[in-house]
Amino acid sequence: IKNSAPNRLIDSIQSLQADLHVLFDGYTPRAALLHGDLWSGNWGASAEGQPIIFDPACYFGDHEADLAMMELFGSPGPGFFDAYQATLPVDRGYTQRKILYNLYHILNHFNLFGPGYAAQAQNMTDQLLAEVK
Repeated sequence: IKNSAPNRLIDSIQSLQADLHVLFDGYTPRAALLHGDLWSGNWGASAEGQPIIFDPACYFGDHEADLAMMELFGSPGPGFFDAYQATLPVDRGYTQRKILYNLYHILNHFNLFGPGYAAQAQNMTDQLLAEVK
């Protein structure tokens, strides 16, 4: 990303790194097995209506990371999030951590698909900087 990202984006990300811990103050994520690529193209339902997921990129991490990605690239709708919240509530600060978790995917898309994602990455980085500074 250093070779093709705008200097302002690089500088913003470097500035953000020093204060990322602020997003986790008072929050201790519990490791969970994550899908890793849980966007609208990787979930569906069987003919019987049973939910299915496919194309996993599994790893252990914060359950909020999968939830965040589901909000980034398509959403299963409010009923899903209500049921999720009833089963495994998100903690205070999720709204900010969601931006951080999704910044990873936007930067990955920047690397894979080009500069069309630079403005979104900059906007997300600016939002995070406003939270931690």
